Order: sequence, then structure tokens, then C-alpha cells
Amino acid sequence: MLDITRRKLITLLGGAATWPLAARAQQAERVRCIGVLMNTTAEDPLGQAGSAAFAQGLQQLGWEVGFNVRVDTRWGAGDTERYRKYATELVALAPDVILATANSIVSALQQASRTVPIVFRRDTRSGPSRSLRIRRVRRLCRYPDSSSVA
Repeated sequence: MLDITRRKLITLLGGAATWPLAARAQQAERVRCIGVLMNTTAEDPLGQAGSAAFAQGLQQLGWEVGFNVRVDTRWGAGDTERYRKYATELVALAPDVILATANSIVSALQQASRTVPIVFRRDTRSGPSRSLRIRRVRRLCRYPDSSSVA
């Protein structure tokens, strides 16, 4: 038979009753979502380099993809109809901000939503890491250290 003393039983029940409160107190911060609509294909080397530079820049700012930020990327491949379709998809995901890589993408996103902030990446063709403007993403996602952003 089980030999449980009264003290052990009370301790066990008390721990079981307080466990949900402790679990709630330790919940992680909400994962932020960034939508990205690229004007290239997924196989395009420039698009891949830009995507990698964006992830690297986020990491330098304290955002880790898959941990405290989720990046949903769509590849429009220069097709206006795809821009419209993917803009609607991204807006439906309710991201905190959307990064657009072409003027026509911004137009499609504005047609899909007027409430989701849109950050436009200026394409300078001088290198993806220079042209991605992620400082505004930090401010729009309410990053705690946004006071130092120019």
C-alpha cells in the first residue's frame, strides 16, 4: 500500500495548486512577426543574399529568427498578380510590420491593408546588407532600445 503521510499529501496538493500560477508567471515574451515580400524568386542569388543580410541584421539587434521573431517571406518574382496575392496572405497573418522590396509591392500592400506598417527597402544594388533598412523594424516592433535609433 501507499504510505503517504499527511504532511506529504498537503505538500503535494499545495504544489499542484500553485503550479499553474508559476507557469503563467514564466511565460515568454510574445514572438513578433515580420512579413517580407520580395520582388525576386527564392532561387535568385540577390534575393537570397538580401534575405540572409536581413536575418543577420535582425540578429545583431537582438532578434533571433525562430526564437523571439518569426519572418514570413513570400517571393513575388516580379509578378504584379503574385504581389497582390502574397500581400493579402501576409496581411492575413497579422504581422507587426511588413518589409517590401519594390514600389509595386508597396502599392499591393497598401491595397491589402492600411493598418499594418510597411517598411520599404531601397534597392541601391550596392549590396544587400547596406540597402536593407532594418532600424525602422526595431522601432516599429517596439524594441526596448529604440531610443538610440536615428
